[in-house]
Amino acid sequence: MSSKDQRMANAFDPATAGSLPAREQALIQRRQQVLGQAYRLFYEQPLHVVRGEGVWLYDPDGNAYLDVYNNVASVGHSHPRVVDAIASQAATLNTHTRYLNDIILDYAERLLATLPAAVSQAMFTCTGSEANDLALRLAANYSGGAGVIVSSHAYHGVTSSVAECSPAFGHNVPLGVHVRTVPAPDAYRHPDEEVGARFTRHVEQAIADLQRHGIQPAALLVDTLFTSDGVFAEPAGFLAGAVEAIRAAGGLFIADEVQAGFARSGSHFWGFQRHGVTPDIVTMGKPMGNGHPIAGLAARPEIIDAFGRQVRYFNTFGGNPVSCAAGLAVLDIIRDEGLQQNARDTGAYLKAGFETLAAKHALIGDVRGAGFFLGVELVSDRQRKTAATAETARVVNALRQRRILISATGPAGNILKVRPQLPFSRANADQLLGTLDEVLAGL
Repeated sequence: MSSKDQRMANAFDPATAGSLPAREQALIQRRQQVLGQAYRLFYEQPLHVVRGEGVWLYDPDGNAYLDVYNNVASVGHSHPRVVDAIASQAATLNTHTRYLNDIILDYAERLLATLPAAVSQAMFTCTGSEANDLALRLAANYSGGAGVIVSSHAYHGVTSSVAECSPAFGHNVPLGVHVRTVPAPDAYRHPDEEVGARFTRHVEQAIADLQRHGIQPAALLVDTLFTSDGVFAEPAGFLAGAVEAIRAAGGLFIADEVQAGFARSGSHFWGFQRHGVTPDIVTMGKPMGNGHPIAGLAARPEIIDAFGRQVRYFNTFGGNPVSCAAGLAVLDIIRDEGLQQNARDTGAYLKAGFETLAAKHALIGDVRGAGFFLGVELVSDRQRKTAATAETARVVNALRQRRILISATGPAGNILKVRPQLPFSRANADQLLGTLDEVLAGL
């Protein structure tokens, strides 16, 4: 069993726990005793956090860490409007969806209003994994097929059905026999060929291989910013041909917006909108409740109707009033605080800053992404574009020591994964860029 299969990018090695302060050693020992070996911690020196506010996390000693990674608290850690909405609704009513209640309808209407008119019905879950699991059930039922096409280092969740569609887990979590992978639309390593045409051709080849093995395609399932593959957002529109190909084969297009959605790309509210396509199913989660566990999907009504005629759907906590109150508050905050525009403008400022650093530091091979989801690829040889995996780990941990939190992504773990909260400011960007400049110079 290789360490690559067991470990993730930027993972703490428990064998080094003896070098940590006694307080953290004690916490790690307790974790191992009661949580077991499957959980992972970040950083060579794991961070002990006790409080969050805005774009900051705080350790027990009151030290503030600039959070450039945790997109779950998308409108800021412990946003008072979300906290108030949760507390007020919890003090009033919290129950399941088998009683009539206004708030789930209010939230569904507000949420659906952000989506294309054709995607007009919602179903709620607690996690993005559940949402993708349910989306695959809908797609299989509607298409009559079972085949699923995903990108080559995708991550779509932890349930059995989506884990076997998540190559990012490595060889110890085998892909399903009905799953085919296609290379990510990497415009950095394949600049001489049009990205959209290349991606479409790979999807068509995957469809043909499924059919050759007697498997009817059910869905093309993609994270619309290809975040686990290394963050691939450009050129806008490259998904269109692949969407046409899966539909021509009788399958559906599922846009996984768990990481890309809720204004993160800046130019649009949803990542798929950048490509001028309308999904058959849109899945969502993570930032939906700003840390409260709410997730779900939206789909064309005929897809949900076909499912509902055969199967009743119930999720004990999915769509409960408290979760819906949190979701409504998030939508209000994004609108009232101009956070989509901030993601667009400050995200462009941050990207330009990374590009300036790339002109200074040869270790930066590529800067890409959209809004507040950027990928900064580090390479040891710009001509060969050789992944600088070890150097990336050093950068991530050096930033952590300087109280800036970031992580890495991609098959080789050599891409800085930059996804701050939506209120992230130019001053925050300057702090990140200035500190990264110092770290790179120190290497």
